[in-house]
Amino acid sequence: MDEGLIQLIAANVAFVGSHFAMSHPLRAPLVEALGDNGFQIAYSLVSIATLVWVYFAFTASPPADLPGSGNIGWIIATLITLPAMVLFAGSLFGNPALPTPQAEEQARATPHGAFLITRHPMMWGFALWALSHIVLWWSWRTTITALAIGILALIGARLQDGKKERLMGNAWAQWESKTSYWPRLAGFAKAGAVPWALGLALFALFSWLHVPLGGITAGIWRWF
Repeated sequence: MDEGLIQLIAANVAFVGSHFAMSHPLRAPLVEALGDNGFQIAYSLVSIATLVWVYFAFTASPPADLPGSGNIGWIIATLITLPAMVLFAGSLFGNPALPTPQAEEQARATPHGAFLITRHPMMWGFALWALSHIVLWWSWRTTITALAIGILALIGARLQDGKKERLMGNAWAQWESKTSYWPRLAGFAKAGAVPWALGLALFALFSWLHVPLGGITAGIWRWF
């Protein structure tokens, strides 16, 4: 196997593994040792360091060493990316999974927007983004990294439920009873104008950025 790909696998394992370790088994002892602010600083530094490792290992790996899935793959990837952006956009508003002072109040509220689809819209947004890159079958470096992000998102969402149950108690239990881990497709029709408008804008922007950043026409820009 290419040395760059071996480095990339190691970097992704470090990135995903450190997230899981610091968010779950190591969280309590680290918070006790470092305090809340110290833990957040340590968590951020480890995340940034491992992500930088992923970036450099990614750029050192072969850019296009798989046959690709052709136009069918691009169509599927484009169709998957739009709801991914809608979910991500919707996750930025009133999300009790985020570490904010309003988290318990938000968890007791009636679900709205993207939370009518899933209680983990950010995680599912990342997972669908990952899937859109895997189906392209473009390169091993893209597939490896996308698979790592997908695992982090979906397993992380499940683990997050357990952590939030311990940290937020009844508030998170209420939130779980009113929402779904698995996406409810009918919820996209009720997600609201803001997630859809912002999601469409992000979809167009990030698709276009593939050209200046990677020299690849992606999404709707392949046909327009």
